[in-house]
Amino acid sequence: MHATRKSQRHILASLLLFVLSLTMIGSTSAAPFPDDISLPDGFQPEGIASGPGTTFYVGSIPTGAIYRGDLLTGEGEILVEPQAGRSAIGMKYDPRTGLLFVAGGNPGKAFIYDAETGELVAEIQLSTQSSFINDVIITPDGAYFTNSFQPEIYRVTYERAGSTLSFDAETIPLGGEYKFTPGAFNANGIAASPSGDTLIIVNSVEGALYQVDPETGTATRIDLGTGSVPNGDGLLLQGKTLYVVQNRLNQIAVIHLASDYSSGTIENIITSPLFRVPTTITLFGNSLYAVNARFGTPPTPDTDYNIVRVPLH
Repeated sequence: MHATRKSQRHILASLLLFVLSLTMIGSTSAAPFPDDISLPDGFQPEGIASGPGTTFYVGSIPTGAIYRGDLLTGEGEILVEPQAGRSAIGMKYDPRTGLLFVAGGNPGKAFIYDAETGELVAEIQLSTQSSFINDVIITPDGAYFTNSFQPEIYRVTYERAGSTLSFDAETIPLGGEYKFTPGAFNANGIAASPSGDTLIIVNSVEGALYQVDPETGTATRIDLGTGSVPNGDGLLLQGKTLYVVQNRLNQIAVIHLASDYSSGTIENIITSPLFRVPTTITLFGNSLYAVNARFGTPPTPDTDYNIVRVPLH
């Protein structure tokens, strides 16, 4: 009888420890991700990319600096120091190579960094004409960049020979139904189907979306019915749902696309009182993270900038 009571006490103690461990695990997993992540004052951000784990990267428009942070803690540090003659607009992380591909804005360049060390791996001149290299998407066959001031996109491919990576850039003129307005801000954000066979770009001045053949540059306008996406900026494609940041409208349009991407319907608009001219977005879990570029606010060394988390809709 004494042994039975001892066994019962042992079982009860084990159960208590098990319940306590579950409670601790539950409280840890329930720790909230911050809704508002501060960036360095005066940073003037534009692009954001998700990296390994909860890592994110944000670039500085006027300096080319790259900030690396953690979506869980909200903490971070400068990964790439400011450099004269560089700019950082849209960016994407490539998990296959551990590289960060960055659209270089007015210099007409692409910058490629080691996402762990911040080392500059390549600096590629995409265009010598008046240019604003605005955004980039990674596909199975390379990286594609948009140019807001020229009716063309660029494909950057890369090969590895031992520990050395070599890069090759190709200009792809945009044709078909693509409407280009000289002197205006045209192609902006870019997304791609999982296979990379279809690219999607937004034309900011038109408020129009196009699907683009990456081999020929032939563009076909996506039929949105009576809808449009003026001030369209960063894009994010999840399955057949396309998220379009509309910067100065302080909103994100949620568009359900047809299976062939030829048409779409604006099903929802995501807003937040924390939006202050968001430009680009990235996805983590069931949340979108938008960078507030604060266009229209005079930048000073003390101007604050941040990232805003909003739920998927």
